[in-house]
Amino acid sequence: MTVSTPVRAGYSRREQIGWYFYDWGNSAFSTTVVTVFLGPYLTSVAQAAADADGMVYPLGIPVLADSFFAYVISLSVVLQVFFLPILGAVADYSHRKKQMLGITAYMGAFATMGLYFLQGDNYLLGGGLFLLANLSFGASIVFYNAYLPEIASVDERDKVSSQGWALGYLGGGLLLLVNLLFVQFWAEDLGLTTGHAVRISLVSAGMWWAIFTIIPLLTLQTRQPLRSLPPGERLSSIGFKQLRHTFRNLPNYPHTLLFLAGYLLYNDGIQTVIALAAQFGAEELGMETSQLVQLILMVQFIAFFGALGFGYLARWTGAKRAIALSLVIWLGVTIYTYALLETVTQFFILAGVIAIVLGGSQALSRSLFSLMIPAGKEAEYFSLYEVSERGTSWMGTLIFGLTLQFSGSYRLAILSIAIFFAVGFLILTRVDVRRAIAEAGNEIPSGI
Repeated sequence: MTVSTPVRAGYSRREQIGWYFYDWGNSAFSTTVVTVFLGPYLTSVAQAAADADGMVYPLGIPVLADSFFAYVISLSVVLQVFFLPILGAVADYSHRKKQMLGITAYMGAFATMGLYFLQGDNYLLGGGLFLLANLSFGASIVFYNAYLPEIASVDERDKVSSQGWALGYLGGGLLLLVNLLFVQFWAEDLGLTTGHAVRISLVSAGMWWAIFTIIPLLTLQTRQPLRSLPPGERLSSIGFKQLRHTFRNLPNYPHTLLFLAGYLLYNDGIQTVIALAAQFGAEELGMETSQLVQLILMVQFIAFFGALGFGYLARWTGAKRAIALSLVIWLGVTIYTYALLETVTQFFILAGVIAIVLGGSQALSRSLFSLMIPAGKEAEYFSLYEVSERGTSWMGTLIFGLTLQFSGSYRLAILSIAIFFAVGFLILTRVDVRRAIAEAGNEIPSGI
């Protein structure tokens, strides 16, 4: 490895804006691919390949075609459990966060563009490309999140995190608006089928992601000299050694671990709702693709204001109380969906409620966690955090898929997610935030 000249640490507005643009760019993957188009489209491809019982057989394993997408999401996160902590440890050791951000971002973007070739009954191609894209997405977010402590002081961490999240919703929403117009109004005039228009929309998400990744790569700074490998070592072996050292020290931060456990539960529930809402709307309520895109587009723009609003709320109540309030609302959403939701109009109203708390609960969780982790270990700890970040869920999607497969009820599948919000809330109430920050050796913000 070569050694670069370290840059003096500081908080630059230019760097913060550059950091925001990665959220702006990668959110197209979360919205256009994960939340809206790929779930229903890949499910239809799997259904085309299914036998008379509605089953497909990837690697000889019997899987209900309707559950295939949920299982692929779960598998991608299981792989993240193995790979992301190692990548995080390598990034912290080598100080190559920016380079690794660029590599994983473009791997994900190009895999997303490859979804253009998903058609017919080739559901394995779609599953494989999505697996690579979602794994790369999760890895890139680890390195992206690890920059937060470097670009924002402890007192402005909630604000910067919320603004980044809000602009992500805006960026993803703008591309979704273009795709809505394309699928609903322009495709037919161009002689394209709905399926072809959906595949073009998937490509656009990969291109959007790739183009706007250029901005953070040009603006984010490397504040520490790149570290050379000791003789006879490789990045993989260093990563394992670094990770073992981190795990040995985890018991020294009990309240950080407690928060992480609660977050992994409640945010797994959030990600399950995000990833499978479109499939629920299509299969349970009979919504058309154009209606689903309109609904998610509405969520994107309301969530922009919701994320900013929760950032301001945290100034008055503290991040922990604001997150707890959002979890109460999430729990109410799942119960209402199971017991009372009947019409598409009600679904739109419920989506508006979700949008208000969606960005705030996630952005404040990120900024709060960044205060609880020891300096120099940001990528390693955020690799653990990323196991249930945006676009990733394994417990929730697995429970959803199993409940759906054995009960045949989408409503029971949604209700099964309520346990994640309830238990996550109870764990969060036991976290002593001030103590967690002190245990990590960090400065305690004035608003805690």
